[in-house]
Amino acid sequence: MSQASAPGAATARAFPNLALVKYWGKRDEDLILPVAGSLSLTLDAFPTTTTVRLDPGRDQDTFELNGAAATGTAAQRVTAFLDLVRERAGATTRASVRSVNEAPTGAGLASSASGFAALATAAAAAYGLDLDTSALSRLARRGSGSAARSVIGNVAIWHAGTDDETSFAEPVPAPDLAMVVATVDCAAKAISSREAMRRTASSSPYFVAWITSTETTLTEMVAACRAGDFTRIGQITEAHALRMHGLIASTEPPIRYLQPRSIEVMDAVVALREEGVEAYSTADAGPNVAVLVRPEQAEAVAARLRDVVGPEQVRTTGAGPGAHLLSGTEVPAAAEASTEAGS
Repeated sequence: MSQASAPGAATARAFPNLALVKYWGKRDEDLILPVAGSLSLTLDAFPTTTTVRLDPGRDQDTFELNGAAATGTAAQRVTAFLDLVRERAGATTRASVRSVNEAPTGAGLASSASGFAALATAAAAAYGLDLDTSALSRLARRGSGSAARSVIGNVAIWHAGTDDETSFAEPVPAPDLAMVVATVDCAAKAISSREAMRRTASSSPYFVAWITSTETTLTEMVAACRAGDFTRIGQITEAHALRMHGLIASTEPPIRYLQPRSIEVMDAVVALREEGVEAYSTADAGPNVAVLVRPEQAEAVAARLRDVVGPEQVRTTGAGPGAHLLSGTEVPAAAEASTEAGS
């Protein structure tokens, strides 16, 4: 990695990804190395837009999320991440960070993935780091594991690796895919993914089997993507999501992210398949459900799900781009006006 002259400010945008083969469990908490690899689809909706501006006059970093000053754990995570960037850049200057997140924060729609992918991209540019895509993916991973995948557009595989250098995401060839997202609940989760992963590893009797079976599943999924086999991609996606939620429920005490309405959505997807509309449900660590479809069938699926969760709670998305810099150095006012996400 090389270092360029620091421009002092940069704005970046990144989109969330939804895992088709799930990431659940770390073998190294500090480096955020996963117990198994994963694979995801980066969306073209719910972006995070982040500006990092160096400020020599500050004695500490500041973080503003959706127009409000962030404190506590959220601010601490941003400062810890900026410390990593400063260490690599040989810099000490503090920064102000302004971020707008257009997805419900902490509700299982990968807001941390888009958030840290955008922060990594903007911070690297502001501090003058010249990083290739794999290096940027490794950096984003240190903020939030799934952020490694949001650096990559479309379908991305995150290699578990064995150390910091070998754990990163890269593209995987795949057929055209779309997602219909049904928002069941926008509230932040009572138990964060990080905490739930720790509890799963320490108390679930099925955790070791989860690791080995996920590696096998990942190999099968990559083969299905390369073959353009939508049916097999969907089958694997749905099965692995249910397997993950079963694993989470096996902790002591049990953790349950899915809600009755989540199951209603999943049942509607099964009914659609019985009617000849090929669709497959998945859910990250939260109650909201995403449905994998061929792009030409997205509207038919969306119409059915509107009957279940309401017309305002359904969003059709396609494959989105990887994290990227924007021209200018400020979060666009239009993005602030459009967001309804909470902090």
